[in-house]
Amino acid sequence: MERYDIVIVGAGMAGASLGAALAGAARVLVIEAEDTPGYHATGRSAAFWTESYGGAAIQPLTTASGPFLREHGLLTPRRALTLAHSSQADEIDGFVARFAALGVRVALLERPALEALVPGLREDWTLGALEPDCSDIDVAGLHQHYLADLRRAGGELACRARLTEARREADGWRLTLADGRALVADMLVNAAGAWADAVAELAGVRPLGIAPYRRTIAQVHTTPAAPADLPLVLDLGEQFYFKSEAGRLWLSPHDETPSPPCDAAPEQIDVATAIARFEAVVDWRVDRVEHAWAGLRSFAPDRLPVYGFAADQRGFFWFAGQGGFGIQTAPAAASLATDLILRRSGGPVDPAPYSPARFA
Repeated sequence: MERYDIVIVGAGMAGASLGAALAGAARVLVIEAEDTPGYHATGRSAAFWTESYGGAAIQPLTTASGPFLREHGLLTPRRALTLAHSSQADEIDGFVARFAALGVRVALLERPALEALVPGLREDWTLGALEPDCSDIDVAGLHQHYLADLRRAGGELACRARLTEARREADGWRLTLADGRALVADMLVNAAGAWADAVAELAGVRPLGIAPYRRTIAQVHTTPAAPADLPLVLDLGEQFYFKSEAGRLWLSPHDETPSPPCDAAPEQIDVATAIARFEAVVDWRVDRVEHAWAGLRSFAPDRLPVYGFAADQRGFFWFAGQGGFGIQTAPAAASLATDLILRRSGGPVDPAPYSPARFA
C-alpha cells in the first residue's frame, strides 16, 4: 500500500489551500472525486472579498487573508455598499459600529451619496454602509496558485479518486479509492465541502450537521448597462447582491435552499426572484438572462466553519463548513488549520470559535 502522512479529501479551495500549506512539512495527497479540482463551489463563486460578509465571527479570517491576496495580485478594488431602508436606521447604525470596532473601514452614507454610487436607485433606499476596501478575487488564479504550490512542495493531487472506504486501524487510516487504489495515512482531513458529513460517516466519525444550501447567480444584460465602477451592492436583510462584470451584471437573490450534495443547477424561480428583487432596487430594465448557475454553500448548525480534530476518532481533522466565505478566508483558514495539525501556536486568528469541540 502507498503510505502518506496526510490524505485530504477534496481539492476545491479548502483542500488545495491546506494541501499547499502542509506539503512542505509532510507527505500529502489531495484526492478529488471529480475529473477536475474546484468543479463545485470553488468554480461557482461570486468572487468578492469584503470584510463584513459572513458576519463578525468570520471577519478575523477575512481580514487576515487580505495581505496574502493583495501581495499575490489576486484582488481588484471594487467597494461594497450595503443598502437599508429608513426603517432600518438603527440596524445600519449597528452594522457600521460593529465592524468599525473590529477595525474594518466602513462609513454610513445617506441618500445623496447613494445616488452617486448607484444610478437609478429607487427612493425607498435611503441609507447605506460603504466598505471601500471590498475587492474582486481572482478565484481561478488563487486556486491554481495553491495547486501549483502543492506540487512544488512535493504534494500530490489525484482526480477521479473518490473515497469509498475509510477504516481506522492501529497503523493509521486504511483508505480505498473508487479506482481500487489502496492507501494508508496517518491523518485524514475532511475538506469535502457539501459532502463533509458523508465523508465523516464513511470514516465512522460522528457527523456535525454540516448542511449544503443552493445559491443562485445570474448574468444579465440590462438597460442601462451596469457601470464599470458599480460597487458590490448588498442589502442589510440579505435578500440580494449584485455587481458589474465585463459590461454585464451578476445578481443573486441571496438564496439558501436546502439541497443534497450534488452538482447544483439553477432553478428558474430563483433567477426570477433575483430579477424581481433587483428591479425593486433600481429603475433599470433586465433585457435578458445570458447565463445562470448555482453552487452549494455548506454550513455547520451555528454557521461558523469547523477547523480541528474530531473528538471521537484519532487522526480525523475537520476542515469544512465554510459557507459562502471559504474563498475570501482561504489563506487565513489554511494557516490556522496548518498550525493545528502541526501543533504550532501563535497565529493571528484564535482557532477556538471554529473548533469541532463546540458540538461535543
